[in-house]
Amino acid sequence: MDKPQLDLILNNVSKHITLTPAEKDIFTGMLQTKQLKRKQHWVAYGDVCRHSAFVTSGCLRGYTVDQNGIEHVLSFAPVDWWMADMYSLLSHQPGQLNIEALEDTEMLLLSKANQEELYQTVPKFERFFRILAEKSLVAYQQRLIDNLSLPASERYARFCKRYPTLIHQLPQKQIASYIGVTPEFFSKMRKSL
Repeated sequence: MDKPQLDLILNNVSKHITLTPAEKDIFTGMLQTKQLKRKQHWVAYGDVCRHSAFVTSGCLRGYTVDQNGIEHVLSFAPVDWWMADMYSLLSHQPGQLNIEALEDTEMLLLSKANQEELYQTVPKFERFFRILAEKSLVAYQQRLIDNLSLPASERYARFCKRYPTLIHQLPQKQIASYIGVTPEFFSKMRKSL
């Protein structure tokens, strides 16, 4: 683990809790590094997700595939974001998400077992992960309401606000899938905007 990776994750944590030097050492000692090549899966549908991932470079996407083979992107995790198949991580059941690197990606992994140990050793991490879970729940609820009630152009505007660094980084078909339209429709819509 290099210093820039550690600085990035510690800065992320410090947005919500303050750690002593000893607590930082305990936390960073529980992390492991993972590298993925572009298009490599970290978690595949049916796998049990046993870690939360913090992206230090690159970008992940979480998606499902419907019975017709069409991919539906649920979320992206650019640098400085966390990602996991939360259903699987919390229930210890086979997952429903595929999580794939959209480009060469480096991440720090925190196992569920280490996270539970962290709650005992450094209780303020319960607050940190509760805040992350609450923000995630709010974002998913808002996204569901947006998908049910907003036109595609508004859903795209909200995507741009949520993921400003990804607007020009991602292939258009990924953004189209996220906002729930075909790539062809998305292309026409962007031209008209």
